[in-house]
Amino acid sequence: MNGILVYLLILLIAALLSPAIIQKGGRHAAWLLGLISAAGFAMFLTYAPLTSAGEKLSLTINWLPELYLNFSLYLDGLSLFFALLITGMGALVLVFAGKYMQPYPLRHRFFFLILLFEFAMLALVISGNLFTMFIFWELTSVSSFLLVGFSHEKPEARNAALQALLITVAGGLAMMAGFIILGQAAGTLEIPLLLKSGDIIRNHPHYLPALLLILAGAFTKSAQFPFHFWLPGAMQAPS
Repeated sequence: MNGILVYLLILLIAALLSPAIIQKGGRHAAWLLGLISAAGFAMFLTYAPLTSAGEKLSLTINWLPELYLNFSLYLDGLSLFFALLITGMGALVLVFAGKYMQPYPLRHRFFFLILLFEFAMLALVISGNLFTMFIFWELTSVSSFLLVGFSHEKPEARNAALQALLITVAGGLAMMAGFIILGQAAGTLEIPLLLKSGDIIRNHPHYLPALLLILAGAFTKSAQFPFHFWLPGAMQAPS
């Protein structure tokens, strides 16, 4: 898991340096950024035998344990699947964008935003603590907002970006309220422990409100009915 933590830091640094890399790296700069994402895909593939055998890996850095707040990473078969999807598709998007984004004068900003989005998604799916998950959940909303509004000179792009941000952030706050109730019910925000506390959570009197609040966050983010109306406007992003 230390290797995954190091890769997250590398991906974040790559995002921060990407504008300079794109501006000074010439036509092959996007390939370099794509290789960083592809390296993550290859690294996560090495964990496939472990998760296929049923192993669950975790790493916890204590922060405020008395408030159940820790920086935790957790890898099982499901999170590995999404990590491979994010890094694999991320590599293809970065390489494709190298040519597709050439007509855009601010293309260097696009690469920063798309890598920030990839970093946030990856950290989200391997988070082992609900508080950590919430932070990266909202970071995906912020980076999505900036991507949708990339062509900020267009009023329709700005309006679509604002609409997407308001809906997904509001849903995220509802989800956080559900997480707090869940943490109080189970006495922890650590996902591995929550997965072992199903009976305790289901028998808690506040189980239904927690469930509905968490579903509200999931439905708004994934543009499910009745929160689907923001998604067509999001096509204002370079796509």
